[in-house]
Amino acid sequence: MSSYEEQLDTAEGVDYDAIADLLGDRVVRRETHLNAEGFVVRPDQVAESLTLLREEAGFDHLSMVTAQDYEDRYETIYHLTKYADRTHEVSVVVPTDPENPVSESAASVYKTANWHEREAYDLVGVEYDGHPDLRRILLPETWQGHPLSSDYDQDKPQIVQFDEHKNPLEDDHRGADSDTMFLNIGPHHPATHGVLHLKTVLDGEQVADVDPDIGYLHRCEEQMCQQGTYRHQIMPYPDRWDYASAGLLNEWAYARVAEDLNDIEVPEYAQIIRTMSAEFCRIAAHLLAVGTFALDIYGDFTAIFMYAMRDREKVQNILEDLTGQRMMFNYFRLGGVVWDLPEPREEWFENIRDFLDDLPGTLEEYHDLITTNEIFQTRVIGTGVLDPEDAKQFGTTGPVARASGIDYDIRRDDPYGYYDELDWNVVTEEGGDNYARFLVRMQEVEESAKIISQCVDLLEDWPEDERNIQSNVPRTLKPDPDTEVYRAVEGAKGELGIYIRSDGTDKPGRFKIRSPCFCNLSALNAMSKGEYVPDLVATLGSLDVILGEVDR
Repeated sequence: MSSYEEQLDTAEGVDYDAIADLLGDRVVRRETHLNAEGFVVRPDQVAESLTLLREEAGFDHLSMVTAQDYEDRYETIYHLTKYADRTHEVSVVVPTDPENPVSESAASVYKTANWHEREAYDLVGVEYDGHPDLRRILLPETWQGHPLSSDYDQDKPQIVQFDEHKNPLEDDHRGADSDTMFLNIGPHHPATHGVLHLKTVLDGEQVADVDPDIGYLHRCEEQMCQQGTYRHQIMPYPDRWDYASAGLLNEWAYARVAEDLNDIEVPEYAQIIRTMSAEFCRIAAHLLAVGTFALDIYGDFTAIFMYAMRDREKVQNILEDLTGQRMMFNYFRLGGVVWDLPEPREEWFENIRDFLDDLPGTLEEYHDLITTNEIFQTRVIGTGVLDPEDAKQFGTTGPVARASGIDYDIRRDDPYGYYDELDWNVVTEEGGDNYARFLVRMQEVEESAKIISQCVDLLEDWPEDERNIQSNVPRTLKPDPDTEVYRAVEGAKGELGIYIRSDGTDKPGRFKIRSPCFCNLSALNAMSKGEYVPDLVATLGSLDVILGEVDR
């Protein structure tokens, strides 16, 4: 920690006046957002301002970049926080001319800004001067216009060209003495975990470059949420982001930001139910990750994959009894949950206890089959290495970051729900490789089981007349106009955050999703260079990406 950073950190949090002094005349004005103070800077001083905040004030985590279109300006917001202290937040707001929306890029300060700014350019139309690779990321390069810009003509016909004989090899990927080959992996291939296209350049048998081509599953989730009411119509959508197993974790991300925006309290009983059910989703998600990772490594439907599906099914049965659904739960509500635990409660608790009692032996079986397997170790130890500095630079979170030794977990570092009342540990590993990421997920299943067990103890003894599942929430929610907030939860893949700006109506003026899979996937190129194609497949599997959440 630098001496200046020590001055900025106070017992109450960040000293925003000291931040203003640090940035000096780069600051045009200050704004107050619900989660942090916002500093408006000129568009030609973005990199310099962010460099000061990163190096002098310790804001080493760029959580997300939000871009939006107003009547009189375009605006970019850089949401900054610290891996060492999640509660320290600051926003850098960059307005630009509506006729010429050009702003300086932040990619030279934070590598994760590369993808975030490409998305902002693609959908909103802000151009980032000095960006190393400013091209569309979700839409085809031939797309005309920017869908979230106010001047976008949605009735204009679009023509997507197909260059049949175009040479995909760029000159900078060729070498005088190299044997270079371009290889398409995906987009429809089991090893890509969905519709992901990897444009891979090989130098001999080694990976020289990987360009993840996303956008095949883009479903306009943010835009659909902007057209729905806070109270009733948005909550069903989050289940579709990380659609595999983590629906309740996604729902909690929206619940947390909307409850903060509308000053809604959640009863303690409902918080315990949320915490327990969310950890069931984490277990199911990690079991799916372990099973498909083994599938990537061994290349066939081995016993490991089938065992993982078997045990995930037990979790799905418990969640189905609770929510009535197997995948798209739609169980959370603003202010609590939609209904109480299933009856008879004793029988449902007994099913949970049986699952928890069997889990240690089950995990031991996984370790016997996988962890100590020589073939598995050969494939994953020392491959896909992501060092801690790169992990921070790319904005990675969740098991990917914790496997690189970064002790960062929002459940503990920015407590919500009932996590701060329970006994559990944040799991980290130092290897930073594919093996470490596997180990983190296996150990996190154990920690989730500890959390669930404590929640069951509390719920079993909870007085019947105090089982409040939902607070009183107005039928129509209309936050004050231009109220802005960014909040996040610890999803199965990492920091799942949402930014909302209200416009005074019962629908968000801007709804932006911070996908952990999106950020984690952006690090794939750095993790794979110099390795072989099987290593690339293993590394992609270790990231545990879900394309519904990447594309949104």
